[in-house]
Amino acid sequence: MNFNVILQQSTQGSGAGNYSFLIMMGLIFVVMYFFMIRPQQKKQKELANFRNSLSKGDKIVTIGGIYGVVSEIKEKYILVEVDSNIKLRIDKSAIVKDITDLPASK
Repeated sequence: MNFNVILQQSTQGSGAGNYSFLIMMGLIFVVMYFFMIRPQQKKQKELANFRNSLSKGDKIVTIGGIYGVVSEIKEKYILVEVDSNIKLRIDKSAIVKDITDLPASK
């Protein structure tokens, strides 16, 4: 019952107010898409491409902060050599970035 009363009141009011509200909500969604959703999707694509393009000898950093060199690549995981004769098996999703992208520290 109350819903019908609200619906009748909203249809009897000015139509311009309803359209301006819808336009404003649409604009807010568009702004959120271009400033939040789209950059995140782009970042995820770049990271997936990086993980798929890894090759033996690449320097990497894991989510946990482990620096190492790729020594073997499998479908789901890679072997990372962190020191001489010390290798860790790490899931591909735990790889964050390439060390060569980092600025050189003095």
